[in-house]
Amino acid sequence: MSRATRRTFLKQSALAASGVSAFAIAGTKSSGRVRGANDTIRIAIAGLNGRGGEHVKQFSKMENVQITYLVDPDTRTWGSRLGGPSHAETIKSATGVAPQYVKDIRQVLDDPNVDAITIAAPNHWHSLMTIWACQAGKDVYCEKPASHNVHEGRIAVETARKHNRIVQHGTQSRSSSGWAGAVEFIKSGAAGKLLVSRGLCYKPRGTIRFQQPSDPPEQLDFNLWLGPAPQQSFHKNLVPYNWHWFWDTGNGDIGNQGVHQMDIARWGIPGATLPKSVISLGGRFGYEDQGETPNSQIAIMDFGESQLIFEVRGLRTPEYHHEKIGNLFHCEGGIVTEGKFYPKGSDEAQPIASAPRGPGGGHFQNFIAAVRSRQQSDLNADILEGHYSSALCHLANMSYRLGEEAPFNPRTKAFGDNMDAYESLERMEEYLSQTNSIPLDGLKYRLGRKLAVDATQETIPGDTEAIALLTRNYRAPFVVPEKVV
Repeated sequence: MSRATRRTFLKQSALAASGVSAFAIAGTKSSGRVRGANDTIRIAIAGLNGRGGEHVKQFSKMENVQITYLVDPDTRTWGSRLGGPSHAETIKSATGVAPQYVKDIRQVLDDPNVDAITIAAPNHWHSLMTIWACQAGKDVYCEKPASHNVHEGRIAVETARKHNRIVQHGTQSRSSSGWAGAVEFIKSGAAGKLLVSRGLCYKPRGTIRFQQPSDPPEQLDFNLWLGPAPQQSFHKNLVPYNWHWFWDTGNGDIGNQGVHQMDIARWGIPGATLPKSVISLGGRFGYEDQGETPNSQIAIMDFGESQLIFEVRGLRTPEYHHEKIGNLFHCEGGIVTEGKFYPKGSDEAQPIASAPRGPGGGHFQNFIAAVRSRQQSDLNADILEGHYSSALCHLANMSYRLGEEAPFNPRTKAFGDNMDAYESLERMEEYLSQTNSIPLDGLKYRLGRKLAVDATQETIPGDTEAIALLTRNYRAPFVVPEKVV
């Protein structure tokens, strides 16, 4: 590190230990002026596995956008990709300029020539990188989910607002004119009142088996990879992908693939932020392995006149109303989905007109357009929308984690008179017992605690165990502050 970087790091380390954030670098090139189309936007990409490759692909083909840094604590990601070119070679081939590789995002934040960072690191890093970047005067494109817990998502929003940063959330469907048209159709009342907004994440996930603790690969800075997560032993199920299925680093499939459909489901409920209540149930069925998060889950959320029902299925499953990974809006007059309306009692779809989205023509392009204009309103998926949709996933998981084991038979009465919830549970039982031949007799699932949510304060009044899960104990110096000062 340079001396300036080391000073910044040491200062941040000391203050983070006391819960106070230190990154507050001002006066960078991205400090607030409107940029013309010919001005170069210089970006750093953090996280080079999975979605990081898509970031490289998208930004390297944009005019007057320069990828100057590639950031990952695992240097194995710096080499060739499955026998193909490295990310740096891809960028140099497209732009003529090779980026610099670094392990630590803090080195990038100290560079005043970087205008924005894009985050494709594991979930537990998303909010902290966003917060640090905003404090350092950088704009941010953050992959989903916006946060690993509710509290840090709110701090990310407030930090972005304080420093007037442009922060796009990686829920790409917000740039879909088809989904925007469906939402406008619902708002118009043409389909009648919205009763149930349903999200589906029917995505088969096989067993990850068990991996014993071992020394991390020499190419991996495991302490830096852990960052805000608790100190723990390395095992091969953490890196590079299966961290999704552990509570310390991931959020299960409801917060992985599912957050896309959760965002659409919330988008379709007029004015929806957080629900009045949430209850979730499920389990990890079909195999025994090291994973902690459920592979099958139902979440029921009360939004007043409408409810949101979310379903996760990680084993073989049939479609539901022609969908496996998608959304259905059950209205009084029929079912609305992307670009289609199925009138009640009919399986024949009527087309729905699309609706315009923000500038740029695509989700990554929309981010760059807003970086140039400095208009938060140009964003299709502002960080606040990402925070709310991610928080719904966290609330569902909180209910699940605070639950107790219950048998499938006799059927739970936890849903009261909510017939839509029982219908979802009945179909889950069929999916397990009939499609996957898992006997229900003697089988137990986790029945979550019903959480009453104060949407304004973003808390669970009177429930100390739930309140504790709204945040986490952070490892210094990787600390999300309690408040934005």
